[in-house]
Amino acid sequence: MQIATIGRWGVSARVWPWQIFRRRFSRAATPPYLKAGLFNRFELFWRGRANDNIALVELLQENGTIKSDRIAHAMKQLDRGLFAPQGEIAYVDIPLPIGYNATISAPHMHAACLELLENHLEPGMHALDVGSGTGYLTAAFALMVGEQGYAVGVEHIPELVQQSIENVKRSKAAPLLESGHLSLHVADGRQGWPEQAPYDAIHVGAAASSVPQALVDQLKTGGRLVIPVGDIYQDLLVIDKQPDGSLQSHSATSVRSGTSYI
Repeated sequence: MQIATIGRWGVSARVWPWQIFRRRFSRAATPPYLKAGLFNRFELFWRGRANDNIALVELLQENGTIKSDRIAHAMKQLDRGLFAPQGEIAYVDIPLPIGYNATISAPHMHAACLELLENHLEPGMHALDVGSGTGYLTAAFALMVGEQGYAVGVEHIPELVQQSIENVKRSKAAPLLESGHLSLHVADGRQGWPEQAPYDAIHVGAAASSVPQALVDQLKTGGRLVIPVGDIYQDLLVIDKQPDGSLQSHSATSVRSGTSYI
């Protein structure tokens, strides 16, 4: 349904409701990733455009959530519908429950984390996904680091690990799983996965009260760790390991307790 409006020069125009929402709130002091996600939800519900994976990624590109062509390419290759629960609205920009009190993150959060880690997901690099859940983000890492690199996912719930392996087998990341360049394991994520360390990129899906030392130790010099830290409220911290081994960090955005980045 369109709405008639009176323009600046007194000319009547017809616009979609989501356009009014964007115009009124585009200058709001909202963190870019959250703002993109908020606009995304309204656009998807009002316009109904994202009825497949390609349309979803293109929408994320249009609203500025995805800036990198490499990330867009990886997300277009990786159909979210293969990782979301059967019958759910996989191509709407919202998190979805996957059982065991866990979720698959909203697409804009996957895109945001990939943007933060892009320079550490070059071909041949090593990436670790802690709290790998459905396996979606681990598979995205694998597609970006390619056949010369390694992407490892660790998850403490065995049933989710098994589901994630089946998800990946149906996706375009399946050859990397078969060759061992993508692997998913049942493990305590706080201990990381030393076998493929050091890592150029580490992503943590579940909020922690502090940064686990094992993950810092497994981060390569020049590498980057992205992790939500806090109790009731969390900051999505971006931690870079400097050449001298020291850590430099900043907050990419703030999130509320219960937000999942799996």
